[in-house]
Amino acid sequence: MKDGHPGFDLTRLLAERGAERYELHTRHLNHQLPRMLHTLGFDKVYERAEGAHFWDAEGNDYLDMLAGFGVMGLGRHHPVVRKALHDVLDASLADLTRFDCQPLPGLLAEKLLAHSPHLDRVFFGNSGTEAVETALKFARYATGKPRILYCDHAFHGLTTGSLSVNGEKGFRDGFAPLLPDTAIALGDLDALRRELKRGDVAGLVVEPIQGKGVHASPPGFLREAQELLHRHKAVLIADEVQTGLGRTGDFYAYQHEEGVEPDLLCVAKALSGGYVPVGATLGKDWIFKRVYSSMDRVLVHSASFGSNAQAMAAGLAVLAVMEQEETVANARRTGDLLRERLAALVGRYELLHEVRGRGLMIGIEFGRPSSLKLRSRWTMLQAARKGLFAQMVVVPLLQKHRILTQVSGDHLEVIKLIPPLVIGEPEVDRFVTAFTAVMDDAHSGGGLMWDFGRTLVKQAVVHR
Repeated sequence: MKDGHPGFDLTRLLAERGAERYELHTRHLNHQLPRMLHTLGFDKVYERAEGAHFWDAEGNDYLDMLAGFGVMGLGRHHPVVRKALHDVLDASLADLTRFDCQPLPGLLAEKLLAHSPHLDRVFFGNSGTEAVETALKFARYATGKPRILYCDHAFHGLTTGSLSVNGEKGFRDGFAPLLPDTAIALGDLDALRRELKRGDVAGLVVEPIQGKGVHASPPGFLREAQELLHRHKAVLIADEVQTGLGRTGDFYAYQHEEGVEPDLLCVAKALSGGYVPVGATLGKDWIFKRVYSSMDRVLVHSASFGSNAQAMAAGLAVLAVMEQEETVANARRTGDLLRERLAALVGRYELLHEVRGRGLMIGIEFGRPSSLKLRSRWTMLQAARKGLFAQMVVVPLLQKHRILTQVSGDHLEVIKLIPPLVIGEPEVDRFVTAFTAVMDDAHSGGGLMWDFGRTLVKQAVVHR
């Protein structure tokens, strides 16, 4: 029935109940989320969105420098992706029969593999954590070995398998026992050699640039790690769930280092176009052929909603837009401009210690100031909880300047910028101007920032 059911009107439902949004979450969902948002003053009501911007009911414009944790690579409501979804719904395809081969998954796999010509096959799931779970299973089965290595401070997802290779203790606490995997420091080739000598390592999973703290793998590490892994008949797994599809100014972040060719590659987030969840695990032919070794094993790894027509259509539209609009080149060019302008402020503000990253994945790190007055206030915050100063910067960026950002991880004095890849010089100007004003306020020794910091210290509720 094309016109819907007369008993259900989504527009009317939102009009009648939309104002209850925070109450509904408090009552029925994660009750700590609205509590945290109220505390930080992030309890906004956004009415609509387009590209890299939101608008509230009063028509105020907000700049999005978070992109839904990287999901909105093309920004919100890109017309090409919207049309693709309308088209696939209007086509009334016989989707998810489970016993046929629809064209859209094959077409999307072909497009993705064209960007990694050393890889041969794709498995489609529904999220980044599923893409990682697939890679873990495939690596173990294909190598016949049980253990996966990962890096300290890594984030690969929160389901049990991906949590086993999550380098953040706070996410792991209370969920043991996990899989018998082992952490090494990012860039530590000696630790990798020691673990590989034990003979039970199936592979190493690594983010070319870690989302937590925005730390890039050291030059040469991925290439040398790949050689060591292959020498010990193990595989390299690149987790590009956040860094992939142009985020770092290359289509994939591993491509920044010559000679690196991961055996398994995980992507998600931006592939969705911001509409339909999708995850993909790309891999070498020999790995897939070992996992799917006979007709008896045809469904040994599958996903009920994997390869659904809406997700595949969104993915195809995203890749088409990226090619037509030269999104990767824009991410590199705009990212360089933003990083250079922010880095120029490091010598101006003693609380600002480093600006790092690649493309439109940028970390702004704060540190202990040298002047006595600021140092005493910094010490107060650090004694209460590390990471409070970065939160003090994020809050006025939203409340005073209407710019949405995030602290890069728990107990970190780092802000991470991962805006939509479609931003340009006007958005760079707006962010740098606002950030400069916030830092001026912080270094004045007074103002609302430090008042808010004292409030955070008293309440001690951030991230709890």
